[in-house]
Amino acid sequence: MIASVCSASVLGARGHRVMVEVHVGPGLPSFTMLGLPDESCREARDRVRAAVLSSGLSWPDRRVTVNLAPPTHRKSGSGLDLAIAVGVLAATEQLEPESLSGRAFAGELGLDGSVRAVAGVAPMVGVDPGLEWVVPSACVGEASAVSRGEVRSVASLGELVEVFAGRAVWSRAADAPVGGRAEALAPVDDLADVRGQPVARLALEVAAAGGHHLLFVGSPGAGKTMLARRLPGLLPDLDHETGLEVTMVQSAAGVGSPGLVVRPPFRAPHHTSSSAALVGGGSHMVRPGEISLAHGGVLFLDEMGQFAPAVLDTLREALETGRVSVGRVNHHVSMPARFQLVGATNPCPCGEAGAPGVCACDERSRHRYLSRLSGPLLDRFDLRVRVSRPEVGDLLSGERGESSAEVAARVARARARAIESRGMLNADLDGEALDRWARLDEAATSLLRDEMERGRLTGRGYHRVRRVARTLADLAGCESASVNGDLVAAALSMRSVFDRRVVS
Repeated sequence: MIASVCSASVLGARGHRVMVEVHVGPGLPSFTMLGLPDESCREARDRVRAAVLSSGLSWPDRRVTVNLAPPTHRKSGSGLDLAIAVGVLAATEQLEPESLSGRAFAGELGLDGSVRAVAGVAPMVGVDPGLEWVVPSACVGEASAVSRGEVRSVASLGELVEVFAGRAVWSRAADAPVGGRAEALAPVDDLADVRGQPVARLALEVAAAGGHHLLFVGSPGAGKTMLARRLPGLLPDLDHETGLEVTMVQSAAGVGSPGLVVRPPFRAPHHTSSSAALVGGGSHMVRPGEISLAHGGVLFLDEMGQFAPAVLDTLREALETGRVSVGRVNHHVSMPARFQLVGATNPCPCGEAGAPGVCACDERSRHRYLSRLSGPLLDRFDLRVRVSRPEVGDLLSGERGESSAEVAARVARARARAIESRGMLNADLDGEALDRWARLDEAATSLLRDEMERGRLTGRGYHRVRRVARTLADLAGCESASVNGDLVAAALSMRSVFDRRVVS
């Protein structure tokens, strides 16, 4: 007796179709699993057997063989438990095989027969969103965000059998609980809480309007982290396609929300994070890293000078291509990683560089500290802004600055202007588009030539300054396709602060 059940497994941030084939035949009682299952997947033999017996169903005293097709990639995790159990029940005629047609199953089984949530339900459903998917009750929200067909929730294996036997009806998706792994979205911090800091606030607005990468350099307590955490509040909601990608990535990593993600994510990994934690990977089970979890939103690296240089350099591929590749012997995984990078660092180990009689760092320690940020990585920051400690009067005045809602309105208008006229944000403009939309007048050309001849601006930096100047023009409501010397000078002033000769 043979039964075939459709399911899926997750590799990286994508789902892969898995056909669970179950054969129950003569021979000594045993359970064999084929098709490159990892250790956690092989443990299904014990979970499934206990769940079937706990649900009041019978387990065959025969030879059970399960094949997870195709055998071209490793299957990991416990998400195939429900499909295996359904296959065994169909092969032993405890379920009608016809009832499995057009349906797919995903979920982990508890020893008591309960169906538990698993990571990656959204990319699993995305393999074939036209099927009717049966998923754990806690995963209905993320599955419904992806599926074009019906999504059925089930709380236990016994309930599933009752429904298939016609003695019960499916629970409606709206009635299914969505709690469990996902936490409620935290309220967004308001920019009005920031006192003073006019230059840093402007840089934050420019970064939000143009999608530019931003680096804050300043002493401890100056407000770098406070500013960075307010960037998501200035960004608009994600479009449907990006929201779907973010939902897939977060679901694969097990940190997703109960439904479609609509707000830009904010990720802030610790400076002790490894390359694998940042990029993603794993020996058997490839999972998204922090840069993929920040897709569509903000990746904030606090205390960048404390990160290992090799870890920071892994960001360069994602910053250039918007994707990250993880290679293994048996497979190659590509995951989305288009984010805004915001960094914060002290100018020296003690953080007081430039303050006579206060900074305790010698020249060698300053140089070693700054050398952790490679030149190629620094060159990819469109904005590099010094953040000084706010004035005492600003802190004690009690006057709130502009709110995030007010700044976000200007950001939305500037973004709309860029999208409508150029089809993309200014940070993505290439050389040809810059020649069309950020033409330089004589004064702007002279400024940039002088910077390049002095060796303070690379070819990449030249393009990035023009992009920032174009964003400044959009925020000012300028309809001209050219940028003047004043705009270029303003863009340069928000980029040159991390010149090593200045901060050391």
